[in-house]
Amino acid sequence: MKPHRRIVKQPVVLLVEDEPLVRLTQVDILREAEFWVVEAQDADEAFEVLKSRPDISAVLTDVDMPGSIDGFEFARLVRQGWPEVGVLVISGKTGPGPGDMPPNAAFLHKPILPDDLVAALTQVMATAQGGVSQDS
Repeated sequence: MKPHRRIVKQPVVLLVEDEPLVRLTQVDILREAEFWVVEAQDADEAFEVLKSRPDISAVLTDVDMPGSIDGFEFARLVRQGWPEVGVLVISGKTGPGPGDMPPNAAFLHKPILPDDLVAALTQVMATAQGGVSQDS
């Protein structure tokens, strides 16, 4: 059962995944971990959500998606436009190459254990909110 209203203390995660079954599984994992989940099936839809929802704490995006840009480019644009939002990129097919990942973002290979997914999201949110680069 989906609650009608968001509980104020729940961090809001924007999940960008085009595969419905994968998205459903990730939504279940994130809700079980007490995140509020907003879904988008591609980067274009996700940008509209980001523009209208200032409460987004983190973006969880797949790499291979339909549309004009992939998850790596989307992650870089999120970091530029919304530096306070944590960014986690995931893929079962493609790993990041040089320059693919924005600063302070994280990457995980699918399949991902639920605890690892939650831990990585928590870490990217803390890093983004702190505004501190882990590289420095």
